[in-house]
Amino acid sequence: MEKAVEVLANSLRGIRTGTASAGLVESIRVDYYGSPTPLRQIAQIAIPDPQLIVIKAYDPTSLPNIEKAIQTSDIGINPQNDGKVIRLSVPPLSEERRKQLVARVKTLAEEAKVAVRNVRRDANRQVDKEEDEASVSEDDCDRAKEEVQKLTKQYEDKVDEVVSKKSDDIMRV
Repeated sequence: MEKAVEVLANSLRGIRTGTASAGLVESIRVDYYGSPTPLRQIAQIAIPDPQLIVIKAYDPTSLPNIEKAIQTSDIGINPQNDGKVIRLSVPPLSEERRKQLVARVKTLAEEAKVAVRNVRRDANRQVDKEEDEASVSEDDCDRAKEEVQKLTKQYEDKVDEVVSKKSDDIMRV
C-alpha cells in the first residue's frame, strides 16, 4: 500500500504546475547509445528561475537526443538548444490546461486506490486461506480483516491528501 502511494507521488512530480521543476523532466527517457536512459542520469538539471529549466548534458554529443526526447514527451514545452545547454521556458498554464491536468491527477489517484484495494484483496485471501487451514480462529480472521480494512482506509486517505495538494498547486495561478 505504501508503494502505491510512492508510485503516485513520483508520477505526480512529472505533472507541471506552471512553475519550473526538475521533476518535470528528470524521468524522461533519452535514447543514449541505444538504450533508454532517464535524463537525470545523463544530464544536470538546474532551475535558475521559476519559469526556466536548464539542462546541461554530461556528454555534449547527447544534446540532440535529449532535445528529441523532450519534444516527444507529453510535457508540452519546446526545448531551445544552443549547443551547450538546453533551455526549457515554462509558460504559465491556461485555465483549460489546468483543468485537464487536475483530471489527469484524479485518474492517477484512482489507479493508486485500485492498487491499494488489490493489496487489501490479497491480504484478505491470505487470511481466508489460513482460516481454511485451521491455523487461525474465526475471531482472529475477522480481526485481521478489520485491521486490513483500517489500513486500506488510511492509505486511501493518504492518496486523497497527495492528490489534493497537487490539485491545489495546479489550480493556483
